[in-house]
Amino acid sequence: MSKFIKNVSQDNQLIIERDTKKKIKKPSLYKVVMLNDDYTPMDFVVYLLKFFFHKNHTEASKIMLKVHNKGACLCGIYSFEVAESKILEVIITSRKNGFPLLCTLEKI
Repeated sequence: MSKFIKNVSQDNQLIIERDTKKKIKKPSLYKVVMLNDDYTPMDFVVYLLKFFFHKNHTEASKIMLKVHNKGACLCGIYSFEVAESKILEVIITSRKNGFPLLCTLEKI
C-alpha cells in the first residue's frame, strides 16, 4: 500500500513524494484430502500416494488405512496450483483404471 509524504521546499512549494514500498503476500496454502470409496483397491491407493504425493511405502499405507477407516485423510499441503494439479492427476489416473476415487481441495 502506498503512502504519500508531504514536504515543503525552500520556496514554499508543496512537494509530494510517494512511498513505494510494496508488501508481497505469501500464497495461500491448500490441503489435498483423499476420500474413501468402496471400489478402489487399497494397493492402488498406496500406489497413488507413493507416485503423486512422494510418500514412502509405510507412510502411504498409514494414509490409505486412515482414508479407509475414517472416510478421508490429508495427503499433503500445497499452493493452489500444485494441489489442483495433484488432484487432477489422481482423478485422471483413477478413471483410466476404472476407479471412482476422489480428492478434494480445502483452503487452510
